[in-house]
Amino acid sequence: MKNQFNLNIKNPCTENFNTFSTTKKGGFCNSCTKEVIDFSRMDSKEIIKYFKTNSTKNTCGRFNNNQLRTYNYASRRKSVSYISGIAFAFLSLFSFSKTQAQDLKNETNISNKEITKFQTVNTKNNITVKGVVSESGVPLPGANIVLQGTNIGTSTDFDGNFEFPVELKKGDVLVFSYIGFTSKKVMIQDQKSANDVALKVNLKMDGCVLMGKVAVKKVYSSKRN
Repeated sequence: MKNQFNLNIKNPCTENFNTFSTTKKGGFCNSCTKEVIDFSRMDSKEIIKYFKTNSTKNTCGRFNNNQLRTYNYASRRKSVSYISGIAFAFLSLFSFSKTQAQDLKNETNISNKEITKFQTVNTKNNITVKGVVSESGVPLPGANIVLQGTNIGTSTDFDGNFEFPVELKKGDVLVFSYIGFTSKKVMIQDQKSANDVALKVNLKMDGCVLMGKVAVKKVYSSKRN
């Protein structure tokens, strides 16, 4: 199960955070007489952990602009029947493969050289690339992926997953980008080249800081069989 929530500050505060008394999690605002959590020092995992384990009703926070977005997190609950189903399917596939292998012994043998040649012809210059784009292990929905030198591209879904719309060849370069993050180039070598692309916050673009009462909105929960 995947869960998502969106963070937003509807009415930014004009107080100066640098004048606050330092606290363990941020600073104390005398005007509001409450602690302001400094989320700008946290990565995505820490932000998710905070909003999963703390009451968010009256949370005031300080954020970098790129942190006010949608966050995904997975439920750890797993169905025993689901796991059993996977095990059963695996055993069934193993049994079927074993039977097939036995039957093939009675068919005409094909030389290893012929098999190798056939595989090379069909895989040369045809690489299907798919994977996930994340920051500190947290998926980034809406990240852009473009083939360098072209306008061919795609973007990640709500879970940070993508599949490039055209087949690529070895040596092609994909450019990954997301607002507020440093772009990353990945040279394609095989299907696993872009399995997990991690982007980092661009500190030079991190100058816009917002502070105020945090609005937390649950986007949706999706169940996967």
